[in-house]
Amino acid sequence: MANINTRKAVMTLFSSPTCAMSHCARLVLHEKGVTADIEYFDLKEPPKYLIEFNPNGTSPTLIERDLVLYDSRIIMEYLDERFPHPPLHQMDPVSRANARMLIKRIDQDWYKLLDDLLHSGEKKSARAKKALKESLIAAAPVFEMHPYFMGKEYSLIDCALSPLLWRLKNSGIDLNNLGTGIYQYSQRVFNRSAFQASLSPEEIEMGGLSK
Repeated sequence: MANINTRKAVMTLFSSPTCAMSHCARLVLHEKGVTADIEYFDLKEPPKYLIEFNPNGTSPTLIERDLVLYDSRIIMEYLDERFPHPPLHQMDPVSRANARMLIKRIDQDWYKLLDDLLHSGEKKSARAKKALKESLIAAAPVFEMHPYFMGKEYSLIDCALSPLLWRLKNSGIDLNNLGTGIYQYSQRVFNRSAFQASLSPEEIEMGGLSK
């Protein structure tokens, strides 16, 4: 097996340039200001040295010394604990548990629909597009309550949600048509320097917001 410690950086994130879950992990890295190698790869042809550490060749995969993680949400939590400043989780257990539940709901409700929209047949994709748009519109009042999603401070919830919203335009859903609250929230999180730095060239082409 390859020696992880022979790699040129202590921490390496292997990432698909288009996968939303990989984007979430990259975003946390940049929000934390962590020095790490980000290596983009084609999911259909993962590099051999990645397979040695993660036989499934999935994205994202984080390698730090002898640690190998390959679940986006676990990677995000690890980075927040490993590099505590700035914190992306509130400190009290109740708030942290509530944040984890919100991210789980985002994954189950919105990311599942986005996945169906992008990777299903025409009819299922059309249904998923309609359902995702309607679900976001129904949640529009929540986006108007605070500067960030369900809170006054930027958090891991926003790191989980903003890559999904960035992909809507490229998926045929115009953020302008989802309500002022969602559009302004999207503009707020997309304009963060860490978000801009987290974008791969392919993601930059997705556009995010309509002018």
